[in-house]
Amino acid sequence: MAAGLAADAWIHWRFAPDMAPGPHAPGGTIAGDDLFRAQAIAAALAGLLVLVIANRWTYAIAFLVAASAAGAVLLYYSVDFGRLGPIPRMYDPAWSSDKTISLSGEVVAALAALAGFLTFRAPERHRATSSSR
Repeated sequence: MAAGLAADAWIHWRFAPDMAPGPHAPGGTIAGDDLFRAQAIAAALAGLLVLVIANRWTYAIAFLVAASAAGAVLLYYSVDFGRLGPIPRMYDPAWSSDKTISLSGEVVAALAALAGFLTFRAPERHRATSSSR
């Protein structure tokens, strides 16, 4: 799971400069490079959280980060929404090996996080009972 999130973070961070808005970008939109950097940071933090504190909450966070990124790459590959409020037009119908790496990492991370969330059991705490005295 952490490796999938690391792949997601690496690809997004590497391509962030390519997503910078052009000189004629409409005002009021979030810059594409900022969105890519935010996704990279979110994926890196989610991966670290799962490595350091593995519990239902961190699995849920990892799932949301990975699944939302996988959904976005597939959606913006398939559909040209144009600008959505403050989100710039992100349509990109071209496929590349980098998208394959990113999507593979996101899907693996999302599935692993979902499995972790559904199967996580907190360690039982041993208590001395009054009947054992």
